[in-house]
Amino acid sequence: MDEPDRSDALRTKVFGERTVYDNPWVRLTLVDIEPPDGHRFEHHVVRLQTVVLTVVIDEHDRVLMLWRYRFATDEWGWEVPGGILEKGEDPATTAVREVVEETGWRPDRVKQIAAFQPMPGMVDTPHKIYLGTDAVKVGDPTDLEEAGRIDWVPLDSVPELIAKGQILGSGSMVGLLYLLANRTDSGVRPR
Repeated sequence: MDEPDRSDALRTKVFGERTVYDNPWVRLTLVDIEPPDGHRFEHHVVRLQTVVLTVVIDEHDRVLMLWRYRFATDEWGWEVPGGILEKGEDPATTAVREVVEETGWRPDRVKQIAAFQPMPGMVDTPHKIYLGTDAVKVGDPTDLEEAGRIDWVPLDSVPELIAKGQILGSGSMVGLLYLLANRTDSGVRPR
């Protein structure tokens, strides 16, 4: 497939940006832009840190997940382990660190399977999704704020959980859908 047109005529022009609110987790800015239609205005942009999530699968096609409550949306649901990429940290290291902190399991191998922006029209929050395999139990979770119920969830049950709205977060959804899309009769075969 040919790459789509990236001409300057289709690009939004950016004239500057000013911060309205800033803290270590969230920065709200107003960006002075002019879309291709020529109408210039300020557009709100929320800038967040890079998020790294890890979908850990075992030899029985089960996924390591957390059942937890999210107060911002007032929902209970399943998520894969993940967190913020620390300054100077390699994303693969973050992937392993977050799994250990949140679940007490350590994947032996991790591989990046996806990178995306969940809401690029208004939110800048790079997401990196890793696949973890060959996990071993190394202790109890150390990040008790994150850990709700920790369980190995059969991959076969994921489509039903998605249909019920019980998978929380776009990163969890992308990672789980990747596993389902790359499944073969002999299990998951990541590309």
